[in-house]
Amino acid sequence: MITVHHLNNSRSQRILWLLEELGVAYEIKRYERDRKTMLAPASLRKVHPLGKSPVITDGDLTIAESGAIVDYLIERYGAGRLAPAAGTPARLRYTYWLHYAEGSAMSPLLLKLVFDKIETSPMPFFVKPIAKAISGKAKSNFIEPQIRQHLDYLEGELGKSSWFAGEEFTGADIQLSFPLEAAAARGGLDASRPRLMDFLQRIHARPAYQRAIESGGEYSILT
Repeated sequence: MITVHHLNNSRSQRILWLLEELGVAYEIKRYERDRKTMLAPASLRKVHPLGKSPVITDGDLTIAESGAIVDYLIERYGAGRLAPAAGTPARLRYTYWLHYAEGSAMSPLLLKLVFDKIETSPMPFFVKPIAKAISGKAKSNFIEPQIRQHLDYLEGELGKSSWFAGEEFTGADIQLSFPLEAAAARGGLDASRPRLMDFLQRIHARPAYQRAIESGGEYSILT
């Protein structure tokens, strides 16, 4: 039995979704973020030394990192589903998007989250204007232009095919769901990029996605 070590409001939600798409039985071990720091609890380090989510256990195997988990589950349990055939152009695109989602797309979104926190965190009154000025400059000069560049790129890529790797829905779309949902929540993704908004509507309408939300619990990144 696969165990998903599931941290609330985290990337592990898309692993639940993948398992629902594959129709693979799993169990959930739940972990809650610290309400003040929003960090994962130390108990996750008993599963993996980095104490991050997602991480799964499957028999004697412990696998971390979203892309590696998606790759493993589809190869082990997919039976040819959710990944294009090896050696095809679609497979190359699929592999690219699996790595791009975390390697490129999430970086500026995480930076924006950090700098947004700086602006709202408690600090001495005489420091706050300086911190807000530095944060504002970093966001306007680097972070937000980077986010816009990535969103424009992704919008254009969805003009080439129905899904990111081609005409068929794949694990790459599951992997890309988190940065796009994060961008819609706090990164400026809106109706000005209709293909990306349509992508989000389509994935949210999938029965497996909805079952994963029910299974995983509150997922406030969507609100």
